[in-house]
Amino acid sequence: MEESPPSSSSDGRVDVVTDTMNQLKVAEEGDDGSRVQVTCFSEVVNDATLYFQIIRLQNQIYAWIGCNSTKLGDLYAAAPTRPGNTVSVSSLTGGSSDNTGAGIARRIVLKTGINVVLASNIPKNSPMLEAAAEKKLVQKLISLGYGKPGPRGASS
Repeated sequence: MEESPPSSSSDGRVDVVTDTMNQLKVAEEGDDGSRVQVTCFSEVVNDATLYFQIIRLQNQIYAWIGCNSTKLGDLYAAAPTRPGNTVSVSSLTGGSSDNTGAGIARRIVLKTGINVVLASNIPKNSPMLEAAAEKKLVQKLISLGYGKPGPRGASS
């Protein structure tokens, strides 16, 4: 069954879902003492609703960006690669390494220094939407404590 994008005339259902997602924050203690934290939020950008879910695992981030629907989209894995502080990105389902989600995953690894699995259904050829989605995701990751300490190249 194909899902249609939410509209402003959907009897307030979109508002209810958005409010619920904005309030949802789940933290559970794992058997090994690690914390798994789930954060969901949404933003309206250029007449498109972007949905975000971040699952914080030990030494890894899983993030999902949905655009006007709850479809999973293409799935990418990115990780820091030694030597030279480069990032390797692999397409796990759909897409290729030069698609929208791959670029976002690569830049998130560069900004956080940890492994990222990213699912994204942002439409191709939408650079403004891609930039806005990445900016919102990075802002949330930084607020959750995922930013690299100090400017690039600075010593501790």
